[in-house]
Amino acid sequence: MYLMNSYKIGIKRACAVAGLTRSMWYYSSKRDDSELIGKLSQLAVAYPTRGFDEYYYRIRREGLKWNRKRVLRVYRQMKLKLRRKHKKRLPGREKCPLEVPLELNECWSMDFMSDSLTDGRRIRVFNVIDDCNREALASDIGLSFPARTVIETLENLRDEIGTPKYIRCDNGPEFLSKLFINWCQRHHIEIRYTQPGKPMQNGYVERFNRFFREDILDAYYFNDIYQMREKVWEWTEDYNNNHPHSSLGNKSPREFKPRFSKELKFFAESG
Repeated sequence: MYLMNSYKIGIKRACAVAGLTRSMWYYSSKRDDSELIGKLSQLAVAYPTRGFDEYYYRIRREGLKWNRKRVLRVYRQMKLKLRRKHKKRLPGREKCPLEVPLELNECWSMDFMSDSLTDGRRIRVFNVIDDCNREALASDIGLSFPARTVIETLENLRDEIGTPKYIRCDNGPEFLSKLFINWCQRHHIEIRYTQPGKPMQNGYVERFNRFFREDILDAYYFNDIYQMREKVWEWTEDYNNNHPHSSLGNKSPREFKPRFSKELKFFAESG
């Protein structure tokens, strides 16, 4: 190519000067390494801290007869020799269909929202609803909300209305903590995690969050969390008692399926 561009000569003359046959100029490699690249990529994702030898012997154990030099050449071309930073990965999440429970306390959905006060401090809102009647069970507010505070909210609900069979939530650090998982195991509660990047697998609480953001977070400026808690309590009571939910036949959550606390249920049963 250099001779042809510099001296304006043809392919035949350039090949003769370089001592090459014209067939070498027209030759194109038919080697296809796509399958090998795919295999090495798969191994690099599954075992990001391992080296070439382990990848090569894993390939051989699977019955693939690629030559060691060829595997090493592709390994170097892919720059797998350089150690890559890798993050902790979530275990595989099974897709759980979003079903409508027939009874209260069968499945609760939980999620976090965030906003800021007028002085710029960030706040978090922890929402819990019952999937059966879409009742807002809790909308707790705090400047921070670690797993310990999540458990405090759930303990308060347990004392008031009991515990659910299932909890549906995303893969946030509060829900992945050992503290939260151990609490659920201790109370025989199954955790149903949504798949990463699939918020609509928790669609009931996502819909609730939309109303909450439109009516509270986007509608008011709050100076402190105490002011916000008062407004949220008023809104939650109105939502549970008066919000016409289209999927509930335009009935409010408590109208569709009322809930009694332990004390009220005791007095109702005793006459």
